[in-house]
Parts: sequence; C-alpha cells; structure tokens
Amino acid sequence: MLRKPAVAGAFYPDNPEILARTIENCFLDDFGVGEIPHMGKFEGTDYPINIMVPHAGYQYSGAVASHGYSKLVQNGFPEVFIILSPNHTGFGTEISVFNDGEWETPLGIVQVDSEFADAIISNSNIASADFSAHLREHSIEVQLPFLQYFSNDFKIVPVTMGSQNFTASSDLAKAIFDAAGELGRSYAVIASTDLSHFNNQEKANKVDGFVLEDISEMNEFKLFEEVIQYNITMCGYGPVMTAILVSKMSDKTDCEILEYKTSGDVTGDLTSVVGYASGVFR
Repeated sequence: MLRKPAVAGAFYPDNPEILARTIENCFLDDFGVGEIPHMGKFEGTDYPINIMVPHAGYQYSGAVASHGYSKLVQNGFPEVFIILSPNHTGFGTEISVFNDGEWETPLGIVQVDSEFADAIISNSNIASADFSAHLREHSIEVQLPFLQYFSNDFKIVPVTMGSQNFTASSDLAKAIFDAAGELGRSYAVIASTDLSHFNNQEKANKVDGFVLEDISEMNEFKLFEEVIQYNITMCGYGPVMTAILVSKMSDKTDCEILEYKTSGDVTGDLTSVVGYASGVFR
C-alpha cells in the first residue's frame, strides 16, 4: 500500500525545493541547533541512541525537532527507524502497525520494513496490522522529511498507539526489542509527541517541567502517573514511555532534554500555547 501525504501543504510545504529550504531553516533558526549537521557513519547493529521529537507544523516545532534529528544525523543512520506516534484520529486499533508498503512525501518514497513490522506484531500481545489509523495521522508523516533531507538509505516501521496506558507501552517496547534481536537489524526509535496543550505560558512551563523531569530521569512510571494525576495534555506519552522502556532494555540508561519551547515562544501569543521538546536516550 502507498500511503500518500495527508498534511503536505499544511504542516510543511508540499513543494520539494521549498520543503528542503524549510528544513534547513529549522536547523539554522534561533531555536534550532544553529547548523546543518553532517552525516556520520554507523556500522553494526547496536545503534547508540533513540530520540523524542515534536510533531506540530514546522513553523512552530521544526526548530525544536532539529535538535533531536541532529543527534541522529551525527551518529549516522541505522537500517530502520521505528516511529511511534499517538493516535489523533480515533481510527484503528490499540497499537496499529503499518506493516506493508511505502510512504510518500514531497521528498520521495520511504519503504516500510515489512519483516520488522510483522516481527513486532508477532511478538506483541496487543499490536496488529492496521492501515486506517495512519491514513490521516500527521504525527509520523511530519518526521519523514527530516530524515529524507539527509538520506534515502533507510526503512521505517510506523506505529500509532490508540492505547497509551502502561500495559500497551510495556508490551510494545518488549515486542520492538525482541523483534530487533530476532532479525539482527540496527534500529532507532523516534517517539513523536507534543507536550501540554492550550495552557497559558506560565502553566505550560510548569506542567511540561513535570514531564520533562520524569523523562530526563527515564522514569516511565512517574511520567504516566503525573500525566494522569495532573491531567497533563501531553498527546504522546505512550510513545515516550515506550521509547524509555526499549532504551533501558538495550542499555541506554541516560536521557538529555535537548530543547524546550512553546508555540508562544514562536508566535508571541502566551495566552494559549503548546509545548515542544526534543530529547535523546543513550
């Protein structure tokens, strides 16, 4: 199945040349890393990092996302990116794995690693093959041009989480880890999430600070607990919990929050903002 772009021309430009320049500007922005990174070279199967990045329109969160992608580029790309997202549309299953076909963006075609995707499904008690959750979901699609700008030599496994509870996150993390062990593939997990939604700037900074502290401590239990306890409107806490868990399974026990901003920092409107952060697990 060919998954066509759903948000090109809205979340990011649909013209390839303008899109490439926009990605460059995200890296060079005052809130970005300040330079366009050079591609490193990775060999072997034990890729050293996983990342967390936001998924709003590039004008709002692209500069923050550049911090996470800079780390991937500097390390060189693995064979496969497992891209985990929340489910904004309500379609699909508890854990929807896009397990066969290709994804298209204005920068070209990305192949799905069907073997890896099917291995995740077979090792999971919850995940299933499902395309419907992905057809209009933006939070995986917006990650692809950041990867394609630097290389076309990688595959993806797109996974959308309709259930973001601790059971689903634990199950998915173990399934990813076990599938990678069976196949001997090098892979990195990309956890796609925005932070709190539609608070004023002061409250957003406060509640986002709670979850960023939990993430930096790689404490998935406390992250889940505080999201529920304080009703923090972080849309992708399930993908982040999964990334923390699978990172620890593969001896990546340290997390660094690379950058945090809100939409208010970009627009100047501090009355109702969305929080964005990039982080690296290593």
